[in-house]
Amino acid sequence: MRSNFISALLFTIIGTVLLGIGYPYVVAGVAQLLFRDKANGQLITRDGHVIGSRIIGQPFTGAGYFHSRPSAAGTGYDAASSGGSNYGPTSQKLIDRVTADTASLANGDAPVPIDLVTASGSGLDPHITPAAAEFQVPRIASERNIPAAQLRTLIAQHTQGRQLGVFGEPRVNVLELNLALDAVAPRH
Repeated sequence: MRSNFISALLFTIIGTVLLGIGYPYVVAGVAQLLFRDKANGQLITRDGHVIGSRIIGQPFTGAGYFHSRPSAAGTGYDAASSGGSNYGPTSQKLIDRVTADTASLANGDAPVPIDLVTASGSGLDPHITPAAAEFQVPRIASERNIPAAQLRTLIAQHTQGRQLGVFGEPRVNVLELNLALDAVAPRH
């Protein structure tokens, strides 16, 4: 019995060291060597300061910026609290929020794109649809005093197609689009 206990204890210690410490460090090291940008969160820097990530959304509320889709993650785009609201389609809270958001986004007779009033499953989605970006063109053109055609060109330049031509939907990364917007029409 004593030898079985010692064997079990040694296997536990060896397994913990190899799989609990060694393996994660090896995987992290390989990721740093081969995929540094992805392993570090695909961070975007400007003037030496991190301003965001390509893969985690962030809120934009200024009238002169493209707005992201709503987030249900914590207090908004909180990666530590990733998750949707879990409200079902018959939830009165969801219906009330979507109704209020739709009313606040009214843009004449144009229908409000669904991704501007509903959160993604993770609550961290950095993308909107090209239709959601297009919907915001009149507001941004007016606020920035920039031709709508120039904004549409920016949207087209930043629209990513389907992965491998068949998976997913076309999408626009809001942070990258807003950075390009700042480059062509700086805020004063």
